Amino acid sequence: MSGTLPGLNDCGARPYRGGVKFCVWAPFADAVSVTGDFTTWSDEGLLLSKGAEGCWYADVEHAEPGQEYKYLIKHGDKVLQRNDPRALQLTASNDSSVVVDPTFDWEGDDYKLPRHEDVIIYELHVGTFVRDDVAISGTFRDAMTKLNYLAELGVNAIEVMPISAAWMDRWWGYTPDNIYAVDAAYGGRRAFMEFVKAAHQHGIGVILDVVYNHLSKDAGLDLWQFDGWSERPDTGGIYFYNDDARAQTPWGGPRPDYGRPEVRKFIVDNAVMWLRDFHVDGLRLDSTVYLRNTAGKNNDPDHDIPDGWKLMQEVNDAAQAVRPSALIIAEDLQGNEWLTKPVSEGGAGFDSQWDASFGGILREELVKKTDADVAKIGELIATRTNNNPLERVIYLESHDSDAGANGGQRFEESIAPGHADTVSARRRAALAAAILCTSPGIPMIFQGQEFADDNAFSHYEPLDWSKAAEHEGILELYKHLFALRRDAYKNVAGLTGPNVEVLTADNTTKVLAYRRWHKGGAADDVVVTANFSSKPQTASLSFPSAGTWWVRLNTDWKGYGQGFGAGELHSVEVAQNKTATVALPPYAVLILSQDA
Repeated sequence: MSGTLPGLNDCGARPYRGGVKFCVWAPFADAVSVTGDFTTWSDEGLLLSKGAEGCWYADVEHAEPGQEYKYLIKHGDKVLQRNDPRALQLTASNDSSVVVDPTFDWEGDDYKLPRHEDVIIYELHVGTFVRDDVAISGTFRDAMTKLNYLAELGVNAIEVMPISAAWMDRWWGYTPDNIYAVDAAYGGRRAFMEFVKAAHQHGIGVILDVVYNHLSKDAGLDLWQFDGWSERPDTGGIYFYNDDARAQTPWGGPRPDYGRPEVRKFIVDNAVMWLRDFHVDGLRLDSTVYLRNTAGKNNDPDHDIPDGWKLMQEVNDAAQAVRPSALIIAEDLQGNEWLTKPVSEGGAGFDSQWDASFGGILREELVKKTDADVAKIGELIATRTNNNPLERVIYLESHDSDAGANGGQRFEESIAPGHADTVSARRRAALAAAILCTSPGIPMIFQGQEFADDNAFSHYEPLDWSKAAEHEGILELYKHLFALRRDAYKNVAGLTGPNVEVLTADNTTKVLAYRRWHKGGAADDVVVTANFSSKPQTASLSFPSAGTWWVRLNTDWKGYGQGFGAGELHSVEVAQNKTATVALPPYAVLILSQDA
């Protein structure tokens, strides 16, 4: 409570035995009423009283969960019908807010995300991940049918693209209308809770994409001029910036006014809700660069939004307080080291950030007809911010890179357009997958990548699960890579360590080799050797120690696909001078370590 009157901490519709407490922030309203099923939708509704901090409140007896409602906001001679900005559920048409019983049986759900160095992320879009009927969106319950599959694949975190209510039933989710309500097309609030609990029972954490850099203005956004006030007829009112410089975003939707403490609280409380009430294990904040800078740039003080930086700090402080094990990720794409510095040092406080350059550079190098610049790839592998490799999420594919609407395409298709099924394209994709899983950072893949789906991502087209059987060899490769990445067999501990050293990057032979280690020694030191050439190569390499080094994985193994199997090397004998000659098949990676 704020003093003796309800205020910002009380906003929303809160049921209790015998009624519902309603509270809404509308500082410029002349009067506010609530109407709904409990008033038989009367035009006058039930009048709210003025509370603290610009809020209005009422205690409505006999209202109950499941009933629909709206606010009637009087401003001058206008009466505006508005959905509750903090509605926990909207009807499928988004026409009305719904009173929700917030309770859920979380008994036994004590899951915690693994150490960040052990996390492997699988990004999915609920609407297309599992969908039998092309005309109907996929749901959380559909996605739950693949949790066994994901656990067997070896991922331990699912990154779910945005699920907040939007006016379009089938879309990516990055233009939300109401950030508190789970989209009814996916099954709604309770279905998402069931999905999270089930994922935890399979040993898989859930990271949720959230969008705070803009909101949708399409189809009559209720937050637009919410209580009737705005500085100009064409500006957004209390929830949005009302000046041209900060109001506009590249997506057309308006930018929230982070300078208003009430708006920052609205957003911070939302982040807390997902972590606390839904037990999600992390958040990924969409396009933070446009949250902090109107031009989407680094080192551009003329366009910076200091209030946006403050918001990010408050979100991360709140997330740390409510769920210390959570993984909070920024999609900034600028490599800005201050994003992942602690709030106490002036940083934004994120745990990690997407590194688009990783997959971008690998794509660029692997499509070259003259073969790759391995020195450049060696530098890419060793890249880190603030001397911490876990401050970057690395990936080859994502919803952005693979989206046909963006002109994007799948990795194999980008390597060999129209010929993604060729052995050459498959070998190079397998090589890239091995580089991804052996490089320092938090690896992520996009739905279908693990079975070489070559269809561009579209919110209309369901994932083609028949490809999992058709390309079972590539699926097997990813299972093996993920097992090694997690050190499942206790013989490659270095892959979870922070250390990397490029041993050779020969642009003549196109051979790249690097060492990964945690503490060093047998079963810890890992040597990764990669041939980026279309021809077999023989390389003389230095190793950390003499003796037998076992091949833990060879991307050219015949079991990974038809046309693979040019070389079947099982071990390498390293001389006392710690050197050995290694034969490498075309476009192949060998991962080697010693037994304990």
